[in-house]
Amino acid sequence: MSEVVVADAVPRRTLWDSIRPYLEKESLGAFFLGVSSGFPFALLAATLTTRLAQQGIDKSTVTAFTLAFLVYNLKFLWAWIVDGVRIPVLGRLGQRVSWMLVVGVLVIAAVFNLALVQPQQDIVWTATAAVMLGFAGATFDIIIDAYRIETLKPYQLGTGSGMSQYGWRIGAAGAGALALVVAARAGWEVAYMACAVFALPAMLTALILGEPARRKVVATKQSLGDTWRSITGPFAEFFQRHGAWLVLLFILVHKIGDTLANLTFRLLFDDLGYTNDEIAIYDIGVGFWALIIGVFIGGILYAKLGLKRSVLIALVLMAVSNLSFALLAAAGKSNIGMAAAIGFENFASGYGGVVVVAYFSALCDLRFTAAQYALISAGASIVGRVLTGTTAGSLIESFGYVNFYLLTTLLALPGIVLFWWMMRTGLVDAAMGTAGEVGPGDARDDPPV
Repeated sequence: MSEVVVADAVPRRTLWDSIRPYLEKESLGAFFLGVSSGFPFALLAATLTTRLAQQGIDKSTVTAFTLAFLVYNLKFLWAWIVDGVRIPVLGRLGQRVSWMLVVGVLVIAAVFNLALVQPQQDIVWTATAAVMLGFAGATFDIIIDAYRIETLKPYQLGTGSGMSQYGWRIGAAGAGALALVVAARAGWEVAYMACAVFALPAMLTALILGEPARRKVVATKQSLGDTWRSITGPFAEFFQRHGAWLVLLFILVHKIGDTLANLTFRLLFDDLGYTNDEIAIYDIGVGFWALIIGVFIGGILYAKLGLKRSVLIALVLMAVSNLSFALLAAAGKSNIGMAAAIGFENFASGYGGVVVVAYFSALCDLRFTAAQYALISAGASIVGRVLTGTTAGSLIESFGYVNFYLLTTLLALPGIVLFWWMMRTGLVDAAMGTAGEVGPGDARDDPPV
């Protein structure tokens, strides 16, 4: 019988045993996948927010642009195509590899398209271009997540998720910093085009590592009924598990406060009077190193404490991190205050990203990796993104930044309480998928150097 490697009771391991999986080829591959996953999000989030704000677009319109992220929350609707549709000619390289190459090219084209828009002249076309990049980036995430989960062995889920988070933040921070620096010197068009290079790491990783060894192929679809089952199968399998609906509820609510707060930080910095260079130094520079530490500690504590306790700690840290921005807003412009707020928030995000992503990865059935992880990751932030796009700007203008960030802290509490209850009742373990199960060659007792 397969063993599920998700329980809190984990074997005693040395510090070197916790560090060693970071150096394995699967974990290194997860890092480069993360780089390419992070940059489209950055170009749509903080970078586009700054671009629109600097070009005189009002706050309500700027925050409404976060609705472009809703494409990410709808990706489960077409994720089954990535699992089941074979690309002609390129398909000889493998299902995952061929899709990685095709979607990577699509992302590059979408970035160039958004680079050429003129927000002050045509805000509607700007919004359309943002949605197009959102669609391309969401599809990129579908294949990247599936490739990562199927490449990693069960004992690597924590460290692989950590490396993916390292890569994601480097891709997001690198693209964000590059865009700010180039935009100040050569304009936003050139800045966006330069950032398209960040699509290459995932494409090269897929070519080098090849098709994932753990991928389980579903039978070829021939009839209309088979096609329909390929669409509904991933969802039917997930919701047949004990406690699946409560797990989905947790996925939906656990990140409301964090998402609502994160997509408004650049508005706060702009209103406090920070320059592009200051944002690059403190938001990206200090935040990057804080996240590096958070990710590293997250990977170690995941191995030491087990999944459940490490996730609960992450939820508490992410809730408290929003308070730091309430303090920054109350204090006004302060380089030390900004560094402290950004540092704590990125440490919490880095730690949480490792353990929560590892948990979500372990929920997947390896027959439906792309579709199921798309459903899980899409649900993780949809409520927060809808609230951000429809109410964040108005809430900030009505109540001010301090009360807004206090509200985001309160909104994080339901997720903490629900996960604690799921731990107590055993539902966390009961709803796990096959991605967390040990098969032949997947043992964690003696991972390769």
